[in-house]
Order: sequence, then C-alpha cells, then structure tokens
Amino acid sequence: MQRFSLLMVTCVIILSYSCKHEIKVNYPLAKKVDTVDDYFGTKVPDPYRWLENDTSSETAEWVKAENKVTSGYLTQIPFREQIREKLTKMWNYTRFGVPFRQGPYYFYFKNDGLQNQSVMYYKTSIDGEPVVLLDPNKLSADGTIALAGTSVSHNGKYLAYSLAGSGSDWNEIHVMEIASGKQMPDTLKWVKFSGMSWQGDGFYYSRYAEPKQGAELSKKNENHKVFYHKVGTIQNEDRLVYQNLKYPQRNYGASTTEDEKFLILYESESTSGTAIYYRDLIKNEIPFKLLAEGFDYEYGVVDNIGDKLLVVTNYKSPKKKLILMDPEKPSPENWKTVIPEREDVLESVDLCGNVLLSTYMQNAVSKAYIYNLEGKFLHEMNLPGLGTLAGFNSKKGDNTAFFGYVSFTFPLTVYKYDVVKNISKIYTRPETGINPDDFEVKQVSFCSKDKTTIQMFIIHRKGISLNGKNPALLYGYGGFNVSMTPGFSISRLLFLQSGGVYAIPNIRGGGEYGEEWHKAGIKEKKQNVFDDFIAAAEYLFKENYTNPRKLAVMGGSNGGLLIGAVMTQRPDLMKVAIPQVGVMDMLRYHRFTIGWAWASDYGTSEKKEGFEYLYKYSPLHNIRENVSYPATLAFTADHDDRVVPAHTFKFMATLQEKYKGPNPVLVRIDTKAGHGGGKPTSKSIDEATDLWSFIFYQLGMKP
Repeated sequence: MQRFSLLMVTCVIILSYSCKHEIKVNYPLAKKVDTVDDYFGTKVPDPYRWLENDTSSETAEWVKAENKVTSGYLTQIPFREQIREKLTKMWNYTRFGVPFRQGPYYFYFKNDGLQNQSVMYYKTSIDGEPVVLLDPNKLSADGTIALAGTSVSHNGKYLAYSLAGSGSDWNEIHVMEIASGKQMPDTLKWVKFSGMSWQGDGFYYSRYAEPKQGAELSKKNENHKVFYHKVGTIQNEDRLVYQNLKYPQRNYGASTTEDEKFLILYESESTSGTAIYYRDLIKNEIPFKLLAEGFDYEYGVVDNIGDKLLVVTNYKSPKKKLILMDPEKPSPENWKTVIPEREDVLESVDLCGNVLLSTYMQNAVSKAYIYNLEGKFLHEMNLPGLGTLAGFNSKKGDNTAFFGYVSFTFPLTVYKYDVVKNISKIYTRPETGINPDDFEVKQVSFCSKDKTTIQMFIIHRKGISLNGKNPALLYGYGGFNVSMTPGFSISRLLFLQSGGVYAIPNIRGGGEYGEEWHKAGIKEKKQNVFDDFIAAAEYLFKENYTNPRKLAVMGGSNGGLLIGAVMTQRPDLMKVAIPQVGVMDMLRYHRFTIGWAWASDYGTSEKKEGFEYLYKYSPLHNIRENVSYPATLAFTADHDDRVVPAHTFKFMATLQEKYKGPNPVLVRIDTKAGHGGGKPTSKSIDEATDLWSFIFYQLGMKP
C-alpha cells in the first residue's frame, strides 16, 4: 500500500511538472488578400503578398505581434537564463585577428571578450606596443554600427574604412590619417558590394545611385558603378571610372596591384563566373582592355610579376590552377601554367618573399603547399589537425607570413611563418578554458539517393553511447560554391558539452570538390542538395547516433532554403527545424535587392522550365494542411537587405495558418540587425540564448 501511494505521488509530481511547463501558443491572425499570379497557365495564390511591404504599418503590427508570441514562449523555458549566463561566461575570452603589414605598420583586430565589436590596432614593429587605431564600439551605444571593411593605402598613410548600420549591406566609407589619428572629412554614401583599392592618395570603390526613401532595404539593386575618390574631396567630385548602362544587372569592382601598376576591373552578373579587364596605370591607358571574357569561368588576379599577371582560374580546370598571363597577349593559348590543376581544390595563392603560398582543400580540410615563382614544388606546410587555414597575410618583399588556423574544437589561432626555414610558430592563441581533447571529430561517408558519395563531419563529446538516443543537430548549406569546412563556434560547444552530436555534411552545390560539385546542385539539379541532406539524417539514424525525435536541423540564407525545403518534403525526419534568414519564396526572390544575382544557382520563374522546378521545392509553396511539421523557430531581421525578411514573414504566416498540430512554429524577428554581418556580441548572445533554449527544450536536453 505504501509503495502504491509513493508511486502515485511520484506520478502526480511528474504530471504536474509536465503540465506546468507545457507552453501554449496563440498565433496572431494574419489577413489574407486575393493576389494570384499566373505562371505559364498555373495559378499561384500569394495571400500574404502585403508582408513584402517592409515599411507599412500593417507589416509593423504583424512583426510586433509575432515577436510578442515568440518572446512569450521563450521566456517560459525554465533554463533560458541559465543558458544565457553560461554563454556569456563562455564568450568572454580574448580573440585576435591575423596581422597584416602595410607601409611601416602592422595591423590587427582584437576583441577583449564581450566587446560588441572588435577593435583595430597597429604597431610600428611586429613586437612593438599596440596602439588603438579605430574602435567601432565608440560609434554607437548598442554596438549596431560595425566595421564592414578596411583598406590601408600602400604607403601606410591613410586608412579607408566602411561602416554598416544595423546589419544592412549599405556601407558608408570614411578616411583616417593613421600617424596622427586625424579623422578626414570624407564621407561616401550608398556603397554596396565594394572594396576600397588604393592608387596614390585616393581609392577605387563601387556604389549604386541613392534609392528612393522607404525603398532602401527592398528595391532591386541595379546599375553598379566604379568611382575613384581623392582623399580630402567631396563625393560629388569623385571620378566615374566605369559603368555599363546596357546591362543594369551586373556588378563591378576594381582593384590595383601592390605596385599600383595595374588596375583590374571585375565584372559579374551572378555569384559565379567573371570577366576581367585592365588598365596600365603607369601608361595611363584608357579605356579598359579585356583580359578574359565572362561568365563561364572564374578569374582572380593574385598580383603582378613585372609586366605579367598571376591569375587563379578554373578555366577548363574545375579545381583551379595558377597561370601567368601577359596582358598584351591575354588569350588562353598564350598563358603559362605555373601551378597546374591538382586532385584537390585550389582556394588561393599568395606571394611571400620569392615563393608562392598555395592553399588547397582536400575533403573540406585545408592543405598548404609552397612553390617557387616558376611553379616548382618545394614542400608542404605542417598544419595542426582537421581544420581550416584562414588565409595568408604576406608581402612580396617579406620572408614572414601570418596565417590563422581554426577547427571545430579550438578558435582561430594565429601563426607566424618563416618561408625560408619553413617553420611556423604560434603568435597568438586564445584561451577559452575548453579542452579540445574532450571532443571527437571524425569524417564519415555515405551514399545519397542517386548513390553519390557524400562526406560529413561529426563532432561530439568523447565517450558518448551510440544508442540512437543522443540529441543531434544537422547543419547544412549546399549552394553558391560555398564550402562547409571546420570552423569554431563558442555557442556550439554548449550543445556539445551537454551531450549533443553536431554533424555537417559536404553536400552538392558547395565548392568542396570544385566547380563540378557546385554545378551538380544548381537549377534543375537543386533537388540533389536536399536529397544529400536527407541522406545525412538517415545516416545518423542508421549508425545509432540519434533518431527523428532527437534531431534538429539548421541552416542560414541558402541554408535556410535548404531547411525550408527539407522540412516540407520530409517533416518526419526531425523534431526541430531552424531556418535562418532563408530564401523561402523561390518564385519571387529575384525581385528584391541583389536577388537577381542568384539566378546562376537557382534559375528564375520567368522561364517555364525554371518555374516548374522551382515550384516543386519552393518552401513557401509546399506547406500543406494536415501534415505534422517539426517544432520550428525561424530567424530573420528587419534590416536584412540581402535576403529580405518578407521570405520568412510569408513562410511563417502560411505555416501558422495551415499547421494545427502541437509543435510550436515561431518566428524571431530581430531589430536593428541584418543578414548576420557585423552583429554585436550582445545581440549574438541574445540570439544564441534563444536558439539553444528552444533546441534544448524541444530535444529534452539539460544545459
């Protein structure tokens, strides 16, 4: 009798706890309109078209109501503040960027731990005393003004820097005199997708015309132009260097060689494929002359050696090669191959002293090889484990290069490399208090639906049991030639420390195996990307890492599209879906900001064949009634002018309308934030707190 009573009391306590923490959701009622588009005879309703108007009061009220519901849900998660405290503590470690030399100075970035933005320093010698050059934290109280780019003049006299507000792609360029710290009066506005490349006391940059008020974050970006700005002058006096009004949907960027002999003009009409032109600045040649026509191949000028140009290209070499090009005889039959195509993917080449530092990718892991200037192989660099080499910063006349190296289990570590002795030494190493040896990192392979072999990274705490019950998170991207290589995330370690399994498959559409791998996941072949990701989940189940009730899936931008497509095609695969700033309306994506440039990967609904394959997987258009969708927390932001928030707005309004099950389907709409770039530390911690609280709660985890 006593045993029975004790059992009853225990059951009552458990039931009371469950009921107490069952969080109910009442979604805002979103109005519907009778908008219908006709695509080649197919009628497609768009009842939430009004949410595309990001400046309307109706949209603002909907956003406010959705955030209220989401916040109300998240604040009821009992361990949310515990997660915030843990993340804040973990985040608080000093981290450094990779130094670079320009003129008489060495420059680098440093964050003391919880600073919203990293601070730019300089030294007069590599072991000298650091001096603060630019502290973005002083530009806004909340840290939402961020450095978007920096460029030091070749003589080290000036710093040009671009600022982005609230995460927008729009930049504003300013100039500082380095030695004195004097702020120059220069202010250049409406800059987007631009570098700053110096010639003398001025620089080249790219911009658009000023958009109409209210359309800044949604209007289609067209008629990109290149200008030259002289320090100390006003923007209206900038010299127009290049425009092409015949093709408004092309982008242009200009860069100079280190000795300022050549000006290289890059032309693109999408995210892959370029044409390149040049001017000889010594001879003051005008106009530009064609070096390589577009847009079937990529061309990237490394620098010049005398009158010749070193160029990395995938011309008839999908894994890329390095060639020496004579600008006076630029046709391919006159090229000299310096480093031929290898089995691995050539990512970059840098000059240092009298050698070529080449970075390769082998099964999504970095390798580095040293060649002389004639292309003779000298040796391989020793790199520490499965990781990613974060570029070389070096000069032609120096024998020292700096590079960063990062893995899944340790943050960016900076190395100083002696190219003559072939010796690397640690220059700065962050101390996180986390032991990398506590975790296991492995690469596995599996077959996709069409029997293509796919590689995948799996990271977890050592000693976990493969009993099929571990909480797991599957992250993916799969597009635009972007490679998923080892990288460090301090917030991800919270998930790993709490018993989670983290997996990242190298699916098609990415660049891990060259241009052919990329093309195998674009346009009418985009379904390959989703099939690869689905096969990755099934591998985790088969190998007893986890099961569908313990799996979360996540991806951002094009990866948000991936999650939207997979959760609508195979909702049974996962318990949690996290689409972040995703491209969800595949029929209208090209109508906003820079969306038209993604057509090389996606195609568009303006062509019948494009409409047919896009309509089949477009996340917005494949939400069905009477389907059990996973617990969903979608992320977007009010200043995202890359993937406009209307994608997520319309997707979530539709999901909330059609799904009637018990799983929450929520949207988190950040304010004064954009696509992700320049996000202050405070906002990053807020976002990570909500992300992991939701995942932990849904997967039954304890932080």
